[in-house]
Amino acid sequence: MSLSPLLTSTRPPLLDRTHFKITHTNPKKPTFSSHPSFRNLPTLILSSSSGSGSGHEGSGHLPVSPPKPTSLDWQQNVLSTAASLYPLYVTAGGILACFKPSAFSWFVKRGPASYSLSLGLIMLAMGLTLELKDLIALFMQRPLSILFGCVAQYTIMPAFGLIVSKALGLPPSFTVGLILLGCCPGGTASNVVTLIAQGDVPLSIVMTGCTTLGAVLLTPFLTKILAGTYVPVDAIGLSISTLQVVVAPILLGSYMQSKFPAAVKTITPYAPLFAVLASSLLACSVFSENVVRLKSSMVAASLPSDASLILRIQSIFSGEMGTIMLAVLLLHFAGFFVGYISAAIIGFKEPQRRAISIEVGMQNSSLGVVLAASHFTSPMVALPPAMSAVIMNIMGSSIGFFWRYTNPSDSKESVQSQD
Repeated sequence: MSLSPLLTSTRPPLLDRTHFKITHTNPKKPTFSSHPSFRNLPTLILSSSSGSGSGHEGSGHLPVSPPKPTSLDWQQNVLSTAASLYPLYVTAGGILACFKPSAFSWFVKRGPASYSLSLGLIMLAMGLTLELKDLIALFMQRPLSILFGCVAQYTIMPAFGLIVSKALGLPPSFTVGLILLGCCPGGTASNVVTLIAQGDVPLSIVMTGCTTLGAVLLTPFLTKILAGTYVPVDAIGLSISTLQVVVAPILLGSYMQSKFPAAVKTITPYAPLFAVLASSLLACSVFSENVVRLKSSMVAASLPSDASLILRIQSIFSGEMGTIMLAVLLLHFAGFFVGYISAAIIGFKEPQRRAISIEVGMQNSSLGVVLAASHFTSPMVALPPAMSAVIMNIMGSSIGFFWRYTNPSDSKESVQSQD
């Protein structure tokens, strides 16, 4: 998703108390600095008032001591820490869905309306942090990397959705679900993961914004082409739903930000936690719908009562659950790997490679869940996007923390545009 609420106050410990500032070494190029839509987003460009190499050196000004933490800072740190635990929430919710599916029945029985409403609220929260003029300004500064990233998003993942489903011989419902997942725009947490991974955060933000807006046409069109041979696909219906639950709330949120800035400023700190909890609830509810069917596939293999734990685990992963988990894992792995390699071949530097890799590999699985539940008769179509919410975030977080301790060789102190 993502000039998303996930970003607006997410502050990993090592990057705390920083401000958003993107500068270019070429003085003739414009400077993109401190846009309101990024006002709470710390970036990889660390600008400390007392740090060496800051603008104070040689300027005749004495260093200024950093401000003492306030109660507001403490509150924002608590909220951002809670929001950063998204992978933990979806994993815990997935486990709960396995052992007690009825825990989500209150939400499931109101679907798909409850699914659409929750996603619409998530996207509204995203719109509250987005100013379209800022997105356009950044796009005009660095069109090459942004266009490449968007093209990669809508070619690599849809293609591998089809390739993986054919390679594993998935049944039609799973195939359509995997292709639909691959055709979705960038994922909710991709910007946070890019931040952790020391990637190009502004590039990730604008890629997610552009692919999300483009999903109105591209997601239904690609799904129709790739999955239309398996089941009937209502491309117009998919497009209208995407417009209703994605684009309209984003534009409404952006409008509210410009017209009611004081009210929006009060709400914004709570938006990240709301977004991750709503996304977790959405994914785990759909997963719980299919648990009974999945469990039946596990029991199909008759096991003696004294069977070992390893044998029982093998029986689980040899059924439908294991197949769909493998398919989703392979799809996201392909997105991360091919996204990085393609960016490297084109010649982008390490921060941009990481941003493109993460952005391509992480999908808006919530949108996939809503579209699958609203437009396909088989509930199993929604299973790949629901499983993706858990698998994708675990994979993305792992990659992010690995790269966090691997400094980009091309960027020592700042992330600069390569266009």
